[in-house]
Amino acid sequence: MITPAFELSQDADFLTVVIRVPYTRTSEFDINIQGEDFKFYAKPYFLRLTLPGRINNRSLFTLHVPKETAGEHFEGLEMLTSLLAPKGSRSAKQLVEDTAEACGGGCEEEDEEEEFDWQIEQEVYTETPAEMLKEYHKYGFGNLRSGVFARLQEELNEVIDLKDPDNTAPELRRHNRLEAETTIFCADHYMVNLYEDEEEIRNLLKFKPWWRELSLDPSAHSDTSITFTEEEKEQMRKFTNCSYLLDKKARVHICLGLVDIILAYVYDVRTTEGEHNVESAWTIRKLSGTLSWLETYHSVQDVLVSFGRRTLYYPLYRHFSLITRAVKDVACIFQSGKACVLKCLLAIHKIFRENDPAYILNDLYITDYCIWIQRVKYVQSSTMTPKSTTLKLTGSKI
Repeated sequence: MITPAFELSQDADFLTVVIRVPYTRTSEFDINIQGEDFKFYAKPYFLRLTLPGRINNRSLFTLHVPKETAGEHFEGLEMLTSLLAPKGSRSAKQLVEDTAEACGGGCEEEDEEEEFDWQIEQEVYTETPAEMLKEYHKYGFGNLRSGVFARLQEELNEVIDLKDPDNTAPELRRHNRLEAETTIFCADHYMVNLYEDEEEIRNLLKFKPWWRELSLDPSAHSDTSITFTEEEKEQMRKFTNCSYLLDKKARVHICLGLVDIILAYVYDVRTTEGEHNVESAWTIRKLSGTLSWLETYHSVQDVLVSFGRRTLYYPLYRHFSLITRAVKDVACIFQSGKACVLKCLLAIHKIFRENDPAYILNDLYITDYCIWIQRVKYVQSSTMTPKSTTLKLTGSKI
């Protein structure tokens, strides 16, 4: 668990607790207040404070909690290390516990879920110096992030394959990705899909996802044919509107990363026949080198080769025909306009939002993509077809 950065202040009637929890779902948190004990938990952040005075269990988030005794002045709020210590920890405690004795010699296994340990050890949060942040390598949307994994690496091992991304240069990321892909290919799995699962693969190829139902006439594709659900509209309203200062190189990386992410999404849609499941978040992030290795591509060919390799190595269905069909699906989506692309991104956002801990990828990539695609100049080529796709996004040609 990670101890978040926090600040404490007070007036005559209220104690104010400000907690900074970046890259987490703030809609899912636990607060426990009992007298002088204050506990906050929002995975992967945990904060436990033993206050010098009592407060009432009536809190307002961010947290403005009334003192139990109005007018009482709490001494020592600036002593953060002392506040972080568990209640009663100022005295010596037994370091080794006889579990058999504690259970009375006859503990029985319980099927109930283990309760969260509120007495877990904590460390005072230390801000990463600006000089150190400059030394970190960048990643995320437009390579605008750095230092995110410095404290969250342990929590995010299940999300990305790259170890220590803050200290790994982009060239080394690519080298490590290619090396990992080379060692994982399973010829037996591929041969089973190729010969024994022929009928099942054929059914997946016949499936028509929602973007294929928009129109059979390429010239009729337009944003006006796309409709958003109330849930999608609500999510768009929650996004913070912003603009991005991006140079030409960053724009190219963003466009290629978008193709990579949408490729992974359409593969999941087709192989689940439109019914996303508990494995969908894993499939999307695993097939996308952008999401799993924080990869920055330099050409469409790089994207297609990476997607093809990873599709033959990781998912349940590994068939070259599914790869080529996914490429055609993505061409159809981009041909249909940026509203169609946005709808795909909102679907990915929902899948990651409901998956722990994949939601971090929304903060690093998907949320920014959802905002950016709505503002970007999107030009469709008059000669564009599902087999030959030419798009211009803010001057970047794909």
